[in-house]
Amino acid sequence: MTRHTTFSFTLVPSRGQEQALRRHVGAARFAFNQCLRLVVKALASADQAKVPWSGFDLINAFNAWKRSSEAGVDDSGPGLIWRAEVCQQVFEEAAVDLGRALEAFSAGRKGERQGKPPRFPKFKRKAIARQSFRLRNKGSGTAAAIRIGDGEQARMVRLPKLGNVRVRESTRRLRRMLRKDRAKILFATVSTREGGCWRVSLNVQASPLHLERRPLRGEAMPVGIDRGLQTFAVLADAEGRELERIDSPRPLRRLLPKLRRQSRALSRKQQGSRNRHRARQRLSQLHGRIRNIRHDFLHRRSSLLTQTHGHLVIEQLSISGLIRTHLARSIADSAWASFGTMLIHKAAWYGAELTVADRFYPSTRRCSACGAVGEALSLSERIFRCSSCGHEADRDSNAAACLAQYPQVTESGARSHVAAKRAETRNVCGEESSGASSVWSVRETVLYEAERTSVRRPRRAVLFETVNTL
Repeated sequence: MTRHTTFSFTLVPSRGQEQALRRHVGAARFAFNQCLRLVVKALASADQAKVPWSGFDLINAFNAWKRSSEAGVDDSGPGLIWRAEVCQQVFEEAAVDLGRALEAFSAGRKGERQGKPPRFPKFKRKAIARQSFRLRNKGSGTAAAIRIGDGEQARMVRLPKLGNVRVRESTRRLRRMLRKDRAKILFATVSTREGGCWRVSLNVQASPLHLERRPLRGEAMPVGIDRGLQTFAVLADAEGRELERIDSPRPLRRLLPKLRRQSRALSRKQQGSRNRHRARQRLSQLHGRIRNIRHDFLHRRSSLLTQTHGHLVIEQLSISGLIRTHLARSIADSAWASFGTMLIHKAAWYGAELTVADRFYPSTRRCSACGAVGEALSLSERIFRCSSCGHEADRDSNAAACLAQYPQVTESGARSHVAAKRAETRNVCGEESSGASSVWSVRETVLYEAERTSVRRPRRAVLFETVNTL
C-alpha cells in the first residue's frame, strides 16, 4: 500500500540561484496567462471547435505559439527569446494548472461538481499572485531530475536547470526511504513564504511511514475529545473520568496587539515605497509566526493523542456555520477543522481507531450517568446538572464522556430521528404516537458533508458510516 506525502524544506539559495528562481516564477505566471489568452481568443473566434481546453491541448497550443513569430523574432529565428533560460516543465505544469481550472469550471456549469460553481479563470497579476512553480521528476535513481544530496552534500536538493540548492533542514529521513526504494519523488513545488523565504515541497509516493507501529500505551477503550474555546480540548472515558485537559496557546489572541500595530504602520507608508515593502514583509512574518505556533501545537497534540490512545471519538462540528457568529475569531484561532483532519491522518499512521460522532448527537445536553437529554446550555453555564438523576459535572468533561459512550450508543441500535434541525423534536407524524420513546440522532456524517452546513440552514446527513483508519 502506497501513500502520497510531502516533505518540505527551506531553501538557502545563492544570489544567482535566487535570481533563477524568480525567473522560473515569472515564467510560470507568463505561461498561465498566455495559455488563458489563447483560450479567450479561441472562444471569441467563430470556429470554437478548436478551443484548447484540457492540459494536454494547452501544452501543444503553447509550444506551437512559443516557436512562432508571434512570440518574437531574434537572430536565431522566430520564437520566444528567453525560453531556454528556464526549465520547459514550468510551462507545461502551468498549462496543466489552467486545464484543471477550466475542467472545474465546465463541471460546475454542468452541475457535475458539488458546492459553489467555480468561476472562469482569471489572469495572474505579479503583485498578488502566489509566487510558485512546479517541476516534474523524470528518470529514476541517480538519473532522476530531482534528487536529494548525499555524503558531504546531504543537505542539498538538485532541481533541473537550477542545480544543487542548499536546504536548511535535515534530509536523512527522505534519503533513507529513497535508498531503500520505499519512496519516489514525483513533483517539486518551489514557493515563497513570509519574509521572502524560499521553500520546496517534494510530493513523494511512498510506502507507509511507520512500518513497525508503536505499541499503544493505553487500552483500546473509547476516549471522547470535546473541543472548546476556553480549553482547547478535554479528554474523558466512558465512565466519566476526566483524563486530560489541553490548553490552547491562542497565538492570534496573544499577538493581536502587535499585529494591529504593524498593520497601522503599513497603512501609513507611501504606496510603492521601499518602507512600505519592508513593513509588508514584517507583517507577513508575524502572520507566519502565528501560523507556525498554531500548527506546531496541533501536530504535537494530534500525534501524542493517536500514539497514547487506541480509540478516539471526536464530534463533527458545523464549523462553516459557527464561523459566522461572534465567536469566529476564537474558533479560527483554535483551528478545530485542522485538528480533526490531523487526527484522521495520524490515526491511520499509528494504527488507532477514530470515530466521528454525528453532528446532531447531543453530547453537551446529554447526561453521561443516566443518558437523559436536557435543555440547551448557554455558554456561560460551565456546570452540567441533570434534572433526572441529579448528576453534576463539568460541562466539558460531561460532553467528552458522552462522546466516549457514542460507539456503545450506536451499537445498541438506537434509531435515527427524522427531524433535520433538532434531533429530539417530534416530526409531523408524531414520533411518540406509537408508544416509542424519544431518542436522539445517532446518524454519522463524513467530514466534507458536515463542513458545508450552517446554523441557519443545516444539511441532513445521507452517509451513515464511521470514519475509521484510512
